[in-house]
Amino acid sequence: MKFKVVTLGCKVNTYESVFMKEKLIEAGYLEGEPADIIIINTCSVTNMADNKSKKVIRHEKRNNPEAIIVVCGCSAENNREKLSDLGINILIGNKDKNKIVALIKEYLDNKKDIVRFYDMRKLEFEDMCIHKFEEQTRGYIKIQDGCCNYCSYCIIPYLRGNIRSKDKELVLKEATDLVNSGHKELVLTGIDTGSYGKDKGYNLTSLLKDLSLIKGLERLRLSSVEITQLTSEFLDLLKDDKVLCNHLHIPLQAGSDKILKLMNRKYDLKYFFAKIEEIRRIRPDISITTDVIVGFPGETDTDFLTTLDTCQKLKFSKIHVFPYSKRDGTKASTFPNQVDNRVKKERARSLIELSKKQELEYNKLFLNKVVRVLIEEVTDNCSVGHTSNYLKVSIPKKLQRNEIYNVVINDVKSDICYGLLEGDNLDK
Repeated sequence: MKFKVVTLGCKVNTYESVFMKEKLIEAGYLEGEPADIIIINTCSVTNMADNKSKKVIRHEKRNNPEAIIVVCGCSAENNREKLSDLGINILIGNKDKNKIVALIKEYLDNKKDIVRFYDMRKLEFEDMCIHKFEEQTRGYIKIQDGCCNYCSYCIIPYLRGNIRSKDKELVLKEATDLVNSGHKELVLTGIDTGSYGKDKGYNLTSLLKDLSLIKGLERLRLSSVEITQLTSEFLDLLKDDKVLCNHLHIPLQAGSDKILKLMNRKYDLKYFFAKIEEIRRIRPDISITTDVIVGFPGETDTDFLTTLDTCQKLKFSKIHVFPYSKRDGTKASTFPNQVDNRVKKERARSLIELSKKQELEYNKLFLNKVVRVLIEEVTDNCSVGHTSNYLKVSIPKKLQRNEIYNVVINDVKSDICYGLLEGDNLDK
């Protein structure tokens, strides 16, 4: 039987989808179309994401009327009743994805629809391990699930449940397997990655130290981490550990103390600035990227100008800009003074322009310098990859995918750098 997996949403969903693919292939299923089994891993981060998830389910059902339809993920968790009339054969939320083979077998044996949901606040970590990412050079490891931050705009803590962590030994084994299968860079991901280990008497920094000792691992990257989770212990490691990537993605979300408080974020601007300054004392050329929401309820023109000024001063190397999207079921959806969509778009445009300018300024720091590039995409006359600090670099030469080369940067744009190869690959 053939299957396909449709993935919507975040890196955690992507990881879980790759795991389900791997398990199905191990069980003898083939990935391909026309598919006999269609798995849709849904997203519910915004109302629009819910609508897209529902649209994809209907599309797949209409185009593949004989296929077994499996729906899982956050939108399934959030809208189980609303999805009940869409002809879904297996409907689960954010638990039992690791039982995908058994669920499909149960359905094939009994021909009865399966619907399974649990109390998301009372779950253990659902173990999943991937041995190789066939379609990408980076290997991802999901080390954590759930969130207890309850930011006023976010529905995810209700859909992903309590914070829970993968056992340290399982993480180390998965990382070792991925490195042995050829991955030189690993990315740690989760719903609230920085909270890793809180439920196990362990912590993220201790895990990073252990992972950095794996022979053959050249780069270790965090997908995202909160500013409040960058402890003095973490910063000491950042100072000394050369395997840790020279890049941190730290969500700011708003550059105004008033809006941060409304968002129920756990810091103020004074704290954020001090921590960023401390990081840059340790690694002066580190890339710090961020997320910012514009048009949050109650955000005035003055508040937005304060956010612009804050972002200018913090000199992020890239700002991911999100116009606020009302999310039913969150506290912020009930707030007065919702911002007009036209105003949100204008503010987003202004912040994106600032991001492009700051990205170009950061890239220029590396003009005429030698950087190490992990090659990810190759054509007959061009190779593209990323540096440790996440510069995207294009080289006009066919190189070996998944190898690291020394490259001299000779031209920069806001979204890409160009370079020429310097010597042979150091790893050869």
